[in-house]
Amino acid sequence: MSAILEEAARRRTFAIISHPDAGKTTLTEKLLLYGGAVTEAGAVGAARKGRRAATSDWMEIERQRGISVTSTVLRFAYRDAIVNLLDTPGHHDFSEDTLRVLAAADCAVMLLDAARGVEAQTLRLFEVAQARGIPLLTFVNKYDRPGLEPLEMLDHIESVLGLAPHPLVWPVGIPGDFRGVVDRRRETFHRFTRTARGATRAAEEILSAEQAAAAEADAWPAAAEELELLDAVAPELDLEAFAVGRATPVFFGSAVSNFGVGLLLDALLELAPSPKPRPTTGGEPRPLDAPFSALVFKVQANMDPRHRDRVAFLRVCSGRFERGMRATNARTGRPFAMAHAHELFGDERAVIDDAYPGDVLGVVNAADLRVGDTLHLDPPVRFEPIPTLAPEHFVTVRNRDSSRHKQFQRGLAQLAEEGVVHLLRRDPTADPTPVLAGVGPLQFEVAVDRLDREFGVPVGLDATSWVAARLTDEPGAEVVRRSSFADLLYRSDGELMALFTSDYMLERFAADHPDVRLDRLLTR
Repeated sequence: MSAILEEAARRRTFAIISHPDAGKTTLTEKLLLYGGAVTEAGAVGAARKGRRAATSDWMEIERQRGISVTSTVLRFAYRDAIVNLLDTPGHHDFSEDTLRVLAAADCAVMLLDAARGVEAQTLRLFEVAQARGIPLLTFVNKYDRPGLEPLEMLDHIESVLGLAPHPLVWPVGIPGDFRGVVDRRRETFHRFTRTARGATRAAEEILSAEQAAAAEADAWPAAAEELELLDAVAPELDLEAFAVGRATPVFFGSAVSNFGVGLLLDALLELAPSPKPRPTTGGEPRPLDAPFSALVFKVQANMDPRHRDRVAFLRVCSGRFERGMRATNARTGRPFAMAHAHELFGDERAVIDDAYPGDVLGVVNAADLRVGDTLHLDPPVRFEPIPTLAPEHFVTVRNRDSSRHKQFQRGLAQLAEEGVVHLLRRDPTADPTPVLAGVGPLQFEVAVDRLDREFGVPVGLDATSWVAARLTDEPGAEVVRRSSFADLLYRSDGELMALFTSDYMLERFAADHPDVRLDRLLTR
C-alpha cells in the first residue's frame, strides 16, 4: 500500500446533521472533549455573560444569537486517526451551507431528540445524505429527559426514514431516569456520573452484566429483557447495508451530560468509512493515489477581521497536498498557488505542510476560488458540482450610505460568492436595488450584519411579492420574458432565474410550457 493510501485510511471526515435545538453544537463540543482536542467544553445555546462560547460558534452574530449560522471545520488527532469534524448549521434557513458541507463528508451523524424523533429539518438533510450515498450513524440525544421509549424510537426511525436501525448501545433506565448504556458488542454496562455543567468528561464505571444486575436492580431487568429481544431479531450490524445507507447504527446518550459520547466517538473511528475515490464529471472516479486534486466546498471571508482575509475550504480528494504547491483551477484553467494553507479548528488556524485524501484545509487569500471549484495537478479532473436549494424568500436591498457605493457592491459580491445569499439583478450590468434571495429570512439577517460589520455599509431591506425561483436557460428565458406568469432575473454568476409570485403561477407556467427548463436544485 502506498503512503498516500495508508494516510487516507487514517482519515475520518464526517458531518453532524440535525433539526434545530436537538443538541448538535453541544455534541460537537463533547466530541472535541472526548477526542482530547479541548480540555473543557464550551458553553452552548444562548451565550451568557461569564460563560465560554462554543468552539464551533466563532462568528459574532452566532455568539449574540446563540445559534450556528455557518459551518465550521474542526480537525484533531484521536488515537491513530485524523478526524475532520464538520459542524453544520442546524437551522432550516442555512440548509444551503449544510448541503455544501455534505459534499465534503464521507459519513454523517444524525442527531435526534429523544422526545421528538425525526423532525422536518432532519428529514430534509437525511434525504440529501441518502441521495449522496453517505452512511449515517444515529445518536438519540437527551435521553436523560422524558421522551420515547427506546423500542418506540427504533420503530419511529424505521417507519419515517425507511432505515434499518441497529442499536450498538442500549439504555438502562427509562427516559428521564438515565443510568447508563450497555455496549452490546462487548457486553459491558457503562454507568455514568454527572459532572459540573458537563464541562469535563463524565466519570464512567464499566461493569459486567452480573455487576450491573446487582448495581441497578430496579432498572436492569427491563433492559435485559429488551436486549434479549434485540439479540434474537438483529444480533449483528449489517455492515454492507450501513455502507450503502440502508441501515444505521443507533446510540443513546446525553450530550449535555457527556453520557455515551465516548462510545459514539470510538464507533466513528471503527465504522465511519475512510475516503473513497470521488466521482468526476467524466464518470470515472479519481483514484486516491492519483496526483493531487481537491474540491472547494466553502468560501469564508473575514474570519480574521484584522486582515480582511478570504479563506477557501478544500476537501483533498486525491494525492498528497504540499504547502506552496501550484495547482490548476479547472473552472478557469489558471494556476493557483497555495503558499498559505492551514489546518482549521473553528476560527483558529495552524500552518500545515502536507495533507492527504479526506483532510480539509483552509487556503488564505483565495480571491480566485469559488464554491464548487476543482483544483488539480495533471491529469486534469473536475468533480461534480455542489447542489444547492432554490430560494424561497426574496428582498430588495438598499444602500443607506451613498458615499459607500463601492463597498456596497463589493460586499454584495463577496456574500454571493460565499453562498451566504443569492444575488439577483433585473439588469445584469446595473441595478440600483438588487435582490437578495435565500432559503430563509435569517440569511438576510446575516447578510445585513456582515455588510455593516465588515464593510461599514448600512442597508435597508424591502419585501417583494416573489415566493419561488427556478433555474432556467436562454431558450427558457425568452419564454419567461414574454410571459405574465414570471419575472426573469440574473444571478451574479450569470445563471438565469425565473421568479414567481405564487405556487399557482409556477404550476400554470410549467403546465403551459412543459419544455421550458425549470430546475429546483441549483448548482454552484
